[in-house]
Amino acid sequence: MVRFRKPSIYKTPEELRAMVRPGLLTEAALNAVRSAIRPGVTTGELDAIAERTIRDGGGIPNFQLVPGYRHTLCVSVNDEIVHGIPGDRVLQPGDIVSVDAGAEVDGWNGDSAFTTVVPGGDAGVTAARQTLCDTTERSLWHGIAALAHAKHLNEVGDAVEDAIDETGAWGIVEDYTGHGIGRSMHEEPPVFNYRVRGAGPAVRPGLVVAIEPMVTAGTIDSTTDDDEWTVRTLDGADAAHWEHSVAVHADGLWVLTSSDGGAAALAPLGVTPVPIP
Repeated sequence: MVRFRKPSIYKTPEELRAMVRPGLLTEAALNAVRSAIRPGVTTGELDAIAERTIRDGGGIPNFQLVPGYRHTLCVSVNDEIVHGIPGDRVLQPGDIVSVDAGAEVDGWNGDSAFTTVVPGGDAGVTAARQTLCDTTERSLWHGIAALAHAKHLNEVGDAVEDAIDETGAWGIVEDYTGHGIGRSMHEEPPVFNYRVRGAGPAVRPGLVVAIEPMVTAGTIDSTTDDDEWTVRTLDGADAAHWEHSVAVHADGLWVLTSSDGGAAALAPLGVTPVPIP
């Protein structure tokens, strides 16, 4: 009888080092997009900025490698949770905008996302959307901090859910999760953003995952548009999405899609990231 072994979810030290560059290039693309977000800009213009940044840096926009998708970004606005397609949509004052991007360099992948609120608009709406944005980002960093000392991966979801519950009544999207990342943008194992039964795989050197909570101001139920990509809340409530690719190595933890490894955001949580040797 022939036995087939599943590919390991754990990378070698050399493979971890190879994942640093695509992570930083993904960050550079998102930073360029963040600087360009303002009232009047189109989501298509943001997409062009991201593609130019990635290609000029020697990478490939890995979203374009997904069958049927030809864009560099997903740009999700207001009630859109994830996978919004860039195009002619003009951003308005007060819009809440989630931007997701990834870069592939030498066959290795980075994946990251942020949410921001476009300046201007109704003060009350803007404040509520900023709170949603901040809550989601906070939950991401609590999940990353948990990974630094977790024995099993599903402890990340516990930490994300606890951080969200501390700040009020929010919806944690369950239909979409984080994931492993490496040679492919989406690999095993799944990374849950909420408490689940079971421990999940062991957290040990070589584990690389994309942690990405998606949080709504209302229901967690969603629907997909006729374009077969854009996912939005069923009740029309606002949504936010934050993501980082994170590596566990022999000496500690390092956020691959943050140039400081996550040091600034993790310091208040008592975690000091360590560069990959």
